[in-house]
Amino acid sequence: MEFNKPAKSFEDQLELLASRGMCFSDKEKAVHYLSHINYYRLEAYWLPFETSRNPHQFADGTQFETILNHYLFDREFRLHLLDAIERIEVSFRTQWAYHISHAYGPHGYLANTKGLRKDERRLFKDIADLKEHVERSDEVFIKHYNDNYDEELPPAWVSCEVMSLGLLSRLYANLKAYNVRRNISKTYEFDEGFLEGFLEHITYVRNVCAHHSRIWNRHLTKKMPLPRGKPAGLRDNIYVDSANKTEHKIYNTLVVVQHLMTVICPESNWAKGLAELIKKYDIDYKRMGFPLEWERLPLWQFELSK
Repeated sequence: MEFNKPAKSFEDQLELLASRGMCFSDKEKAVHYLSHINYYRLEAYWLPFETSRNPHQFADGTQFETILNHYLFDREFRLHLLDAIERIEVSFRTQWAYHISHAYGPHGYLANTKGLRKDERRLFKDIADLKEHVERSDEVFIKHYNDNYDEELPPAWVSCEVMSLGLLSRLYANLKAYNVRRNISKTYEFDEGFLEGFLEHITYVRNVCAHHSRIWNRHLTKKMPLPRGKPAGLRDNIYVDSANKTEHKIYNTLVVVQHLMTVICPESNWAKGLAELIKKYDIDYKRMGFPLEWERLPLWQFELSK
């Protein structure tokens, strides 16, 4: 089937939405936003307000301003989440480089000796990816290393600074050395197996945020594993409602992120900032997998009481 729909003007887009039952308190302002936020980007935020897809029809009283409010919340929320993920990534880089280099030497992370790796072919691929990271880098410390040393790749504590979170996650997942895995995960009070799954998940979440994609009401295809017994009490803050598939929403990710913030940045008010964002926009947080009265749970209540 050939696509033959013509492009619509911003005014025509507004009229199309109005014909489907969307209400506008200020049409001129709405056209302005449609001219700067793509129709199909906003569509993801108005889909939950549709009562029918064929034909398209919005629930009575659906306001364009409500859709825009959810979009603006999501934008600020992604930036807030990226702030925490950046701190987690920087911390993990440090812990990975420290423990693997102390156990196996500065370049031990490149080897497969002493049962260090689970999959040697995967290691070769990851090293090839790292070489590309290093070659593309314009960091001063990489140039200094290349100017003064003959090895093709720098030691772990230099290389980690140009690795993507995805590559770091894969290198950790491929580690067979239990002593290194345990020492890294112990820093965060996690089981080493859970940390592996969480790193894969948070890499996916980070990429969604970095590409300006929606987090509110998103079905996360890379589901986060649930924490086990460590740390004590963390599981009490997790919320699972299988009927509403909350395990595929962002809330449980935020529980683990907030725990990590208390470890990495004990003075952080990140959780308070999250609560303030939800209050500022008065959005439907249940669509992100939050339980009712989530702020009363132990992990959040402590932070919000400051």
